[in-house]
Amino acid sequence: MELRKNKLQDCRKKAYLSQEKLAEKAGVTRQTIISIESSRYVPSLQLALKLAKIFKCRVEDLFSL
Repeated sequence: MELRKNKLQDCRKKAYLSQEKLAEKAGVTRQTIISIESSRYVPSLQLALKLAKIFKCRVEDLFSL
């Protein structure tokens, strides 16, 4: 099954956040954000919920199968 591109990078750019700033807000490393944006890493449910809260959206708005 191929992973679709998630919308994390789009949301981050619309919010004028750098990868570093988003990583700080989410409590992860910049490398984690890079890996999620490039679909090399699937975030845990806890991290996905935290990212959705940061962007005031649903997890489904950021990620899909």
